[in-house]
Amino acid sequence: MVIGNCKNCRKERQVAGDGKSEGLCRPCYKKIAWKPRLIECKRCKRTKMHQAKGLCQGCYNSVFQIENIKRSNAKRYHNIDPGLYKKSIQKCTVCEFNKIVELHHVDMNHKNNSPENLTGLCPNHHKLIHHRKYQKEVFEILKEKGFKEPEIYKDDEFFKNSKS
Repeated sequence: MVIGNCKNCRKERQVAGDGKSEGLCRPCYKKIAWKPRLIECKRCKRTKMHQAKGLCQGCYNSVFQIENIKRSNAKRYHNIDPGLYKKSIQKCTVCEFNKIVELHHVDMNHKNNSPENLTGLCPNHHKLIHHRKYQKEVFEILKEKGFKEPEIYKDDEFFKNSKS
């Protein structure tokens, strides 16, 4: 490696002086000359670039990184301890669906991250609870399960008068 101008990008960088990468900086070499190893992914059985452990990049991330990403997102977007987040989204509080569960703040205050204010809802019930027409119905079920109805929705006079 010597300092010189890259043949491709013309920037002054460390360039290689060996055979096929002659005169290219590392980023240009990876774009132009480097040929990644293709493998048949153990998981999805497609021929793709090798990431690690015999898996393509997508499968590797799904298998080894998805839990880390979920924990990071819980802290980043909700400012919630990952353990509390995982406990809250185990199953939908309304229908007990456990495949896809979203976090919902019962009092609609996203800064109130107390365990009593957090619940898991399936995508259907989460959409319903944010839709004015079906909200009362879902809140009734949540009240039966021990959650409190938010103060903002107890007095619905404002919404009854605004419809006319």
